[in-house]
Amino acid sequence: MTSSRASAAPGWQAWLSAFRPRTLPLALASILMGAFLAASRGQFNGVVVGLAALTTVLLQILSNLANDYGDSQNGADSVHREGPQRAVQSGAITAAQMKQGMVLFGAASFAVGVALLWVALGFAGLWVFGTFLVLGLAAIWAAINYTAGARPYGYAGLGDLSVFLFFGLVGVCGTYFLQAYSHTQALAASLPLEVLLPAASLGCFSAAVLNVNNIRDIRSDELAGKITVPVRLGPRRARRYHWLLLLLGVAAAVLYVATTYPLNPSPWRWLFLGALPLLAFNGVQVWKRQESMQLDPLLKQMALSTLLFVLLFGVGQLL
Repeated sequence: MTSSRASAAPGWQAWLSAFRPRTLPLALASILMGAFLAASRGQFNGVVVGLAALTTVLLQILSNLANDYGDSQNGADSVHREGPQRAVQSGAITAAQMKQGMVLFGAASFAVGVALLWVALGFAGLWVFGTFLVLGLAAIWAAINYTAGARPYGYAGLGDLSVFLFFGLVGVCGTYFLQAYSHTQALAASLPLEVLLPAASLGCFSAAVLNVNNIRDIRSDELAGKITVPVRLGPRRARRYHWLLLLLGVAAAVLYVATTYPLNPSPWRWLFLGALPLLAFNGVQVWKRQESMQLDPLLKQMALSTLLFVLLFGVGQLL
C-alpha cells in the first residue's frame, strides 16, 4: 500500500504547497524595484517587465523545488526541523517526481528568459546577449545548487551572498538595464551607477529574510551539517548580523535619494521611510524571540515589510 501511494501522481495541492507561493512576492520585489526605477526616468517597458516577472517566478519555484529535494537528500529536513514540513520529507511527492518538476521548471525558466532577452535586446551585440544569457544560466544553476547537487553552496554558508546578488543586484539592475536599453539602444546610458544603491538595499533586506529562516532552523541545520551564516556565527551574533543587514539596506536607500535629490527635489522621494517602523519591529522581535517557532511569523513579516518598502520607494520616485 505504501509503495502504490508513493508512486502515484501527486495532487495539485501537493505541488502548490511545494511551490511555496508565499516566497513569490519577495522574488518579484526586485522586478518591481527595477520597473519603478526605469519608470521614474521615463524608460518603462511593460512587456520586458512582464517577461522578467514570469522568469523570476519560474526561477523561484525551481529554487523551492530544488530546496525541498536537496534538503530531503542531505538530511536538513528531518524530525528536528522547526519549519513547515516539506513535500519530499512528508512523502507527498517522491524524490524522482520532484526531480522531474525541477527539470520542467528549469526548462521553462530558460525558455522564457531567452524570450525576455530577445524582446529587450533584439539584434544587440552578441556579447551583450551572451552576457545576459550567462547571467540567466547562472541564476538557474544557483536556484538548483543552493541545497541540491553534489556540493550545495547553501551548506557552506553562501546562501546570503547568492540572495544578495540575485534578489538584489542582478534582479534590480538587470530589469532596469533591459528596459533602458530597449528605449535608448545605448549601453553607456542603460545602467547609471547610482541604481546599484537601491539594488543593494533590496539585496540586504532579502538576505535578512533568509537570515530569519536560518536562525529559526539553526538547530536542525547544525545537526545536518548545513553550515549557514547563523550556524557559523551562533544565535546572538546572527541577530546582530540581522540588524546590520537592516541598517545597511536603509542606508543604501537614503544614500540613493540624497545623491540624486538635486536632479529631482521632491519630498515624496522619502516616502520609503514609512516602512522603517515595520523593519525596526522585525529587528526588535528577532532579537527578543529565542524559541525557533516564535521566529516563523517574522519570516512573513520581514518579506511583507520588504515588499512595502519597494512599493513606497517606487511610488515616491514616481511622485
